[in-house]
Amino acid sequence: MDEALLRSLTPSVLGILVRRGADFAAAEDAVQDALVEAVRVWPADPPRDPKGWLVTVAWRRFLDATRADAARRRREDRVDEEPAPGPAPAVDDTLQLYFLCAHPSLTPSSAVALTLRAVGGLTTRQIAQAYLVPEATMAQRISRAKRTVSGVGVSPAGAKPGAWGRFDQPGDVATVLRVLYLVFNEGYSGDVDLAAEAIRLTRQLAAAIDHPEVAGLLALMLLHHARRASRTAPDGSLVPLAEQDRGRWDTDLIAEGVMILQSALSRDRLGEFQAQAAIAALHADAPTAEETDWVQIVEWYDELVRLTDSPVVRLNRAVAVGEADGPRAGLAALAALDDASPSSPGRGHPIPRHAAVAAYLHERDGDLATAARLYAEAAHKAPNLAERDYLTRQAARLNARRCP
Repeated sequence: MDEALLRSLTPSVLGILVRRGADFAAAEDAVQDALVEAVRVWPADPPRDPKGWLVTVAWRRFLDATRADAARRRREDRVDEEPAPGPAPAVDDTLQLYFLCAHPSLTPSSAVALTLRAVGGLTTRQIAQAYLVPEATMAQRISRAKRTVSGVGVSPAGAKPGAWGRFDQPGDVATVLRVLYLVFNEGYSGDVDLAAEAIRLTRQLAAAIDHPEVAGLLALMLLHHARRASRTAPDGSLVPLAEQDRGRWDTDLIAEGVMILQSALSRDRLGEFQAQAAIAALHADAPTAEETDWVQIVEWYDELVRLTDSPVVRLNRAVAVGEADGPRAGLAALAALDDASPSSPGRGHPIPRHAAVAAYLHERDGDLATAARLYAEAAHKAPNLAERDYLTRQAARLNARRCP
């Protein structure tokens, strides 16, 4: 069973049902029913046209639900209008669906969750893990979001995204950018490969909308994606940035990302994705880890702090300060962050990867006992197996050095 194929077809099948007149919630339910049927039927009888098969089955599921619902009797006229089976139209509705899921009546967190579920192909459980909430809570959040956007129309078939009215709604583009960024990160470091899809959609968005932050996000994705082949060893273990084989980095993607970033920065409308891309570009520009321009990276993190005031950005800035000015300076920056975000008794520090950063800085400062303890603590909280194994090895390495 080709799960990647099913995931890649889901957005366009959902878009076709919505364009035929199905409300979003009913269409998404019908598509999920069709996917379940595909998992049951395809292994023994694979269709010649997988997309057409899914469209036909999903539309029939939608019609069955429509007939069974007395409150939707006004839609019975559509029963006789079922299109004949055949090849599905080659229209990519994915980007339009991103904007539908980013409707301004939704909170940003609900918009991201709905998009990851309906368009990104992630399970409710995966999304709940990303948000650190129970699966039942996330299922309720997604259901409410589906009901909210059910009555919202979509752009006419073939219309350019720039002509779609919701593109002018405040916050829509910002929400879509954050969704795309989260999907890219899920595909880059998680167990579902969505990075290439996120890049494709961001390219499409950049072609439709002339906005420096859209370009900044695309540049950031390309610069990170250029390092993908070097991020893991042959055995699957994590390779940190300083130890990566830079000869394996994709220089074409780096050159494209830098060119896009330079064009965006020249417009003098700095945003957080442009600043993040500038940091990634400085890493990409360094021939070796030792030649990294950490002073300039700290300056870009200062810009990011000004733009976002994010604790995660401040945490990353502490690492950069530690590289530029020494581990004591990094620990001082970390202490300033701790004063602003104190730990909760019995629950640990609220900022992800805080213990890992503290461990690294303490190791560089020569405090191996504290570093080993913090590496072990970070391993316990690691979001994925590769990171947990890496941090566990770091703790074991330091403990071995302390106890020969």
